[in-house]
Amino acid sequence: MLYSVILPTYNERENLPIIYYLIDKTFTDAKLNYEVVIVDDSSPDNTLEVAQAIQKSYGTEHVTIVSRKGKLGLGTAYIAGLQAAKGDRIVLMDADLSHHPKFIPQMVQKMDSTKVDIVTGTRYAHGGGVYGWDWKRKLTSTGANFLAHFLLHPGVSDLTGSFRLYERNVLEQILPQIRCKGYAFQMEIIVRSKQAGFTVGEVGISFVDRIYGQSKLGTKEIVMYVQGLLQLFFTT
Repeated sequence: MLYSVILPTYNERENLPIIYYLIDKTFTDAKLNYEVVIVDDSSPDNTLEVAQAIQKSYGTEHVTIVSRKGKLGLGTAYIAGLQAAKGDRIVLMDADLSHHPKFIPQMVQKMDSTKVDIVTGTRYAHGGGVYGWDWKRKLTSTGANFLAHFLLHPGVSDLTGSFRLYERNVLEQILPQIRCKGYAFQMEIIVRSKQAGFTVGEVGISFVDRIYGQSKLGTKEIVMYVQGLLQLFFTT
């Protein structure tokens, strides 16, 4: 069994070496085979050079780099990463250290023991939590999840989370159907996966706010989320 970790990056040169070290240590300690697919969208901070240095140190069997011209978005980054990935199972996570790889073995155990198709990390159940956010960010996240539950009834406690383990066939089937952008992208994956009959399990995770770099959450992302939520409400 090979696990492919897809890491979309944009201005993550400080975080990338740390998250890669943690991924390598986690998979090595758990005796799981892995590769990391880094999808960089022409980061102006030269994240690509850092990725190339990591690849030189760890080898091409563990590190694949997809370099794209321009900031093309998260959804297409996942599609590009999936096309380059060789794994039987796919981990999607952030490169900014907000997702600790130590939870991946728990996700694997959950998938193995319950035979679900997706395991999603949750901040809002099973002992999960959030650290480093101010009250405005917590209110935004809680409100976004409340609206999603109220309108869509997804049966998942953390619909906007982006730390997940998938059976490869799920993403191959669902990703081409996704139309939402930004944070609503994660929500649409779960909604459409459940519509297609795929099953979802949850593992509690600790989400830690980034130390290096700047958050991508802004007014534009919030508007896009609401638009995506309403689109799913009226079309699913």
